[in-house]
Amino acid sequence: MMPVQRHAAVIRLHPELEAEYRALHAEAWPEVLATLKRANIGNYSIFLRDGLLISYLEYTGEDYAADTALIADCPITREWWARTDPCQQPLDSISDGQWWAPAEEIFHLE
Repeated sequence: MMPVQRHAAVIRLHPELEAEYRALHAEAWPEVLATLKRANIGNYSIFLRDGLLISYLEYTGEDYAADTALIADCPITREWWARTDPCQQPLDSISDGQWWAPAEEIFHLE
């Protein structure tokens, strides 16, 4: 079994779209959730603080890039992103090709 990889990332939430973003996630689409699980992603949470969305997930697969590509290839997930992405504003510090800004893990207690 592969060791768990922990991933966290940050993005801004447009304050005027907070209610819409919350409503979408209160009724997350089953196919989107199933695709995440097929991509070996679990224990996935999104937190909100001071206009920042902070995501945390655990990855248990062997090829993170391939599994996240599987997510991006899902038409239902792309439709989901078409609804959620307008609610978000990437940080100025992202690199080309990024939407959420990866956060560096500096501490972990097992």
